[in-house]
Amino acid sequence: MPRQARLDTPGTLHHVIIRGIEKKPIVDDEKDKKEFVLRMGALAAEEKTPVYAWALLTNHAHILLRSGPRGLSKFMRRFLTRYAVYYNHRHKRHGHLFQNRYKSIICEEDAYFQELLRYIHLNPIRAHVISTMSKLDAYPWCGHAVILGRRKHDWQDRDYALSWFGKNEKEAKKYYRRYVQEGIPLGARPELVGGGLIRSLGGWSNVLSMRRHGDRALSDERIIGTGDFVEQIIKEADDLVKRQVPENSQKDIVVPVIQEICNEREVNIKELHSGSRRRFVSEARRMIACRLVKDYGIPLSEVARHVGVSTSAVSKMIGDAGK
Repeated sequence: MPRQARLDTPGTLHHVIIRGIEKKPIVDDEKDKKEFVLRMGALAAEEKTPVYAWALLTNHAHILLRSGPRGLSKFMRRFLTRYAVYYNHRHKRHGHLFQNRYKSIICEEDAYFQELLRYIHLNPIRAHVISTMSKLDAYPWCGHAVILGRRKHDWQDRDYALSWFGKNEKEAKKYYRRYVQEGIPLGARPELVGGGLIRSLGGWSNVLSMRRHGDRALSDERIIGTGDFVEQIIKEADDLVKRQVPENSQKDIVVPVIQEICNEREVNIKELHSGSRRRFVSEARRMIACRLVKDYGIPLSEVARHVGVSTSAVSKMIGDAGK
């Protein structure tokens, strides 16, 4: 089955897993590790993508993040492509560095945020890279030391992570560290990587396909959460399918919506198409984008083509409207 685009709404919490191709290294030494973290952090800040937890190991990495206005796929594509170009150039190699596409798991925040924070930051101990909690407290290649204030990365949202453990920083760090330490005896947690609690249906493309054919399913390896949460995510996929307009009919929807809103807002359509940033034109453009995407499921690229701005600008409009 051909791979299709991921379903990703800005603001969704994801556990992302990146693996080297054929289990080969993605970092060879400290210089590679610094470059990996530097690029991840710089792009997270640029793309307004909050990162809460991360761990970098020799042949794989884990990241807990919330997708930004432009979505997870664009963030990951930019990050992995740029890093792979750097790595191949430095090590005089060619070909793919990463195994297929990264794995992203949509997470129910209330039930799993703390668990994932702990699970990801304990990776260096589980992998026997380091052996004790005190070493983890100062370990530079995962986000645990940042949350404790032992290391600093401005792009990592430690304040939000700590807010789950206490009302003030001192209390929160104490209870966070205790919580992480209590997780060491738990070992591997397959339910936190999509392999235990909820079984695979092959990704979101399969979920959408099943919903089109009326099949009922309550699980997918791309989701971890309670039954109600899984139901909600699948319903969102179902709603997306219902809203989608066939490609050959999209113009019949797009043009009337643009004309209607431009008339209401007294905006000249030529000025809209020109990319004008005048306030009343930008407001009309935002209204058009929100209606076409949210009510009719028109692709962002198609909306962008009709309103005179880039796809990323349309994505930002949709993200800002949801705040």
